[in-house]
Amino acid sequence: MHVPDGFINAPVSAVTGVVAAGAIAVSLRGARRELDERTAPLAGLVAAFIFAVQMLNFPVAAGTSGHLLGGALAAILVGPFTGVLCVSVVLLMQGILFADGGLTALGVNITDMAIVTTVVSYAFFRGLVKVLPRKRRSVTVASFVAALLSVPAAALAFTFLYAIGGTTDVAISKVATAMIGVHVLIGVGEAAITALTVGAVIAVRPDLVYGARGLQQRLKLRVNGELVDAPTAAAPVAARSSHRKLWITGLVTSLVLAGFVSFYASASPDGLEKVAKDKGIDARTGKHATEDSPLAGYGVKDVSDPRVSGGLAGVIGVGVTVVAGTGVFWTVRRRRTSDSSPVSVPEGV
Repeated sequence: MHVPDGFINAPVSAVTGVVAAGAIAVSLRGARRELDERTAPLAGLVAAFIFAVQMLNFPVAAGTSGHLLGGALAAILVGPFTGVLCVSVVLLMQGILFADGGLTALGVNITDMAIVTTVVSYAFFRGLVKVLPRKRRSVTVASFVAALLSVPAAALAFTFLYAIGGTTDVAISKVATAMIGVHVLIGVGEAAITALTVGAVIAVRPDLVYGARGLQQRLKLRVNGELVDAPTAAAPVAARSSHRKLWITGLVTSLVLAGFVSFYASASPDGLEKVAKDKGIDARTGKHATEDSPLAGYGVKDVSDPRVSGGLAGVIGVGVTVVAGTGVFWTVRRRRTSDSSPVSVPEGV
């Protein structure tokens, strides 16, 4: 659902740019409360994984494909504020390096694919978790439903933006019907990928899944006749080792998906591209500012073999995204640590 330059006019693109910048600023502050020394590296990995899986377009209807948006997955794994940042990092890398999603439309894409999907999915996820049994399976079920609803919500958000800032004269009812209809189908794929990924992580390290925090009740101790929470023990060496193993496994999986499996992805246009072509809303699509990039179109320039070209581009994309994402999240984490450091007061004051 990457919106290219020219679909939405300049004033609305500028407004969404301001909205996106404000949301990122808020998310940077909110992520300080969500990230710790264990989850900061995981957040960078989540961004890289989303980048990799977004390369795997899956068929959803005749001549149409879909791909992961990732807002629900990121919000549930690392928290809603960090989730907005994860998807934003992915969109920035895609726009600058791969000419995927217009640069003037970056605010539109962040608003639609990062903010809307994350907010909608996490709101539904928290509501479901509260009413479902307190079990790990409930987290997986809630992840499926939340991800499923996030995709048509993003399609509806795009339709709204097009209604107030579309550059072509197409009946909004036609755009809405086509966008929501196809993205309901894409949402099923999004839900399956999200639930499988969350379920896999929660099976080995439930303590690292933000959405599963509080799932298990704290151990109680009776002190002087009263029940109090037992102190939290430091993470054992085995847990720290499994954390590294999870990170390495996730990175290798991302590299394999982007570097090899992506070659077999559907070549059909995604939901937005198909609707744009069928309804004529792509008539004023602008030239991408980085379309001459060495990695534009998810291929390496001057590498003639399409399998090798696409695989190298995918591996480079995963590497750049994990480095950029991890750098951002470690910086946020260190800022939280410095902000919470006690201030020394000179004696006698």
